[in-house]
Amino acid sequence: MAIRAIITVLCGVGLYASLFMLSKSRRASRGEIEGPSVVKSPRAHLFGVPNSLVGALYYPSVAVAVWCAQGRAATAVLLAATLFAAATSAVLAYSLLFITRRACPYCWSSHAVNWCLLLLCWSLFLPHVLNRGG
Repeated sequence: MAIRAIITVLCGVGLYASLFMLSKSRRASRGEIEGPSVVKSPRAHLFGVPNSLVGALYYPSVAVAVWCAQGRAATAVLLAATLFAAATSAVLAYSLLFITRRACPYCWSSHAVNWCLLLLCWSLFLPHVLNRGG
């Protein structure tokens, strides 16, 4: 129960960061942000939509799934989603450090949340998926 609560809080942090960056992305698309910004980078739209929009949908989904997911298939989908998010965060973190070279505390917060969600969800659900209990 405690791990699920921690995951839910982390999803809240990730959602806050995503909504903040989504707002910034919308302002940038209207030309309201002058100068360089990570939301103006091509890497801010990896899947044709702002990454922040993906996060705004992802974090509430994970928060609900950790409380409601039942069965091996549902938990396997949750684990795959957290793995994909953590891997995407690794690519974006590399980009922040070595390509765009921009400080973005909201980005780093989301990356840290994604890596923590990976570890916590996998520790909580992997035994169930492997049918060892849990």
